[in-house]
Amino acid sequence: MLLKINHETRYVYDAPVQYALQQVRLRPKQRPGQEIRNWGIEIDGGQVELSFEDQHCNHVDLISIERGRTDIAIRCTGEVENSDGSGILGSHSGFAPLWYFKGATDLTRPGSQTRKLVKALGDDFESDVAKLHALSAAIINKVAYQTGKTNAETEAETALKAGEGVCQDHSHIFCTAARLLGFPARYVSGYLMMTDRVEQDATHAWAEAHVEGLGWVGFDVSNGYSPDERYVRIATGLDYREASPISGLRFGPGSEDMIVTLQVQQ
Repeated sequence: MLLKINHETRYVYDAPVQYALQQVRLRPKQRPGQEIRNWGIEIDGGQVELSFEDQHCNHVDLISIERGRTDIAIRCTGEVENSDGSGILGSHSGFAPLWYFKGATDLTRPGSQTRKLVKALGDDFESDVAKLHALSAAIINKVAYQTGKTNAETEAETALKAGEGVCQDHSHIFCTAARLLGFPARYVSGYLMMTDRVEQDATHAWAEAHVEGLGWVGFDVSNGYSPDERYVRIATGLDYREASPISGLRFGPGSEDMIVTLQVQQ
């Protein structure tokens, strides 16, 4: 499936910015099953200072904003051709060893709610993949998809206790619980082509667990199935902070607004 993506993120500030840096992870990963036909990033109001690959093999562009600007826009346009691997990514690669993906972070630290969720799963499963699909189903059963209730800094345990959240929260809870079960797990940010619309509100997030004999396997908790050819992987990490499409810092007074326009279509 050939997907065309147009994505713009615009930041508008209520006071001129004197200094700001953005870490941008918006270049899809080239891998078996995901071929990048073409991809470009344009910046209005800033420039790329340097580019590098991080410990997860994410392509990172470090972008500075022009001094005195009150806005900056980051535009991505490209085409990606995918094949359906039934959610299976295959063997592990990259700089970080598998044991690294069993560690907790501030956003994925297990607590009583997560331990209760894992205990309720039981052990009567024909395979590890079946157990992980059951975990995914248990999470969406406990945490209804609801926007506006959580934010980028909401911990997995907090979202699980509240019973409401979005794809980011579902992915954090899955990673937290899967690690408790002994599986290496990671957070994935990317794009998803929706079947009922072209215009979308934001990028998507899901999780991957490493299963013996299969390698990395994807689980989209929010939608209840494994990623197929409609998904485009951009970045991976232990949690949202390591895989967020855009993160950064800014010095000076005032606040900012973020406006996102995104189209994903075949």
